[in-house]
Amino acid sequence: MVYLVSSCLAGIRCRYDGKECAHPQVVKLVMEGKALPVCPEVLGGLAIPRDRAEIVKNSGSLRVVTEKGEDVTKEYLAGAEKAVSIAQTAGVEKAILKSKSPSCASRIIYDGSFSNKLIPGQGLTALALQERGILVLSEEDLGIEEE
Repeated sequence: MVYLVSSCLAGIRCRYDGKECAHPQVVKLVMEGKALPVCPEVLGGLAIPRDRAEIVKNSGSLRVVTEKGEDVTKEYLAGAEKAVSIAQTAGVEKAILKSKSPSCASRIIYDGSFSNKLIPGQGLTALALQERGILVLSEEDLGIEEE
């Protein structure tokens, strides 16, 4: 089985702050050729580094907005669709994505106030993958799931 994984978890410096957050199990999967690293934000055309962004819920619709108030929803949606395309082309059935990310979160996200408050929710890429039948896990799930 090939996994789709967040590039930052694979040790690639692509987070909004230009850093990585390598997870040893994810790095190992990539090194063994069992995982494809993707960064939906970069796939969507955003730079490294970039302004921090959070999902804002407004009248039932989701938008992704930076700390400076710029709406980057279009880029996040484009990156999600490209990540889905890569996953489908590679026959991916499971993804391991970065928790709390407005793209990749599988269970909790920041509330959109930039106050570090967490709420139940999913990132746009995680949602798009799940809609296509791909199981989305976070790095926090590793060790729980049998590989």
